[in-house]
Amino acid sequence: MASLPRCKAPEMLRLAIAELLATFILVTFGCGSIAQMVLSRETKGTFFSVNFSWGIGITLGCYWAGGISGAHMNPAVTLAFAVARKLCWTKVPVYWLAQLSGAFFASACVYGVYLDALDAFDGGVRQITGPNATAGIWATYPQEYLSIRGGFGDQVFGTFLLVGCIFAILDKNNNAPHKGVAPILIGLTVFIIGATFGLNCGYAINPARDLGPRIFTAMAGWGGGVFTAHNNWSWVPVVACLLGGVAGGLFYMVLIELQHDSDAASGDSESFEDIEDESGNINSVNVNKRAEKEGYRPLSSK
Repeated sequence: MASLPRCKAPEMLRLAIAELLATFILVTFGCGSIAQMVLSRETKGTFFSVNFSWGIGITLGCYWAGGISGAHMNPAVTLAFAVARKLCWTKVPVYWLAQLSGAFFASACVYGVYLDALDAFDGGVRQITGPNATAGIWATYPQEYLSIRGGFGDQVFGTFLLVGCIFAILDKNNNAPHKGVAPILIGLTVFIIGATFGLNCGYAINPARDLGPRIFTAMAGWGGGVFTAHNNWSWVPVVACLLGGVAGGLFYMVLIELQHDSDAASGDSESFEDIEDESGNINSVNVNKRAEKEGYRPLSSK
């Protein structure tokens, strides 16, 4: 059987498509799980199922696009990688636009699937607050007791944990898992953040996951109130998450990644080398002695 002809798109387009699709997968499963919980009045879903769905969504998104773009799915992750010099700055706007677009399109799909259920739930009157509120299916909103300051700290800390753990999972000189296992561990990281810090404001920890769906709801019947509700909450999941992501990545790099023994990467059985893939991301490649003899430079020679 003849194989399909290989037709590669330009690099930036490949990266954009990969990030768009990965984020689409993430937000489709994540927002879909919230829709099922809310619209069934928690008879067909719980907060546990929501956390689980976001975690699995992250894992599947990684499997979709990890080999092309790194499957960031999150502007905070992208910014942290750029600050840490693991991603070229020229690619940052491409990633961000693709992630935002993927989240927007996923929101539209979830809306289309659950349109009849929405109408049955709220009588066709879209609401942001109150017992029949449905805007929270897509974007995050804080509890009534939560101040802007408290919510800002919540999102900084949650994204700090996320990105710090991602850096740890991908650190080749630490206890890094096989590359096929890493998406599962990153998904579990999202799951545990939701299970422990989801009460206050729904743990957005991702500007695209929040802003893309929020823009969609503003256009789909909920109106501009989605940006001004709860004392203009909408800016918090964007700004706080970006700051928290950079802080988490740098915190791990300074206190752990840069503290590794230089001999750790040059053992008798194997060594490691940093190479740049076609997307411009730095990937860690396990190189045995035979490969090293064939021309790979061990880390210690840099």
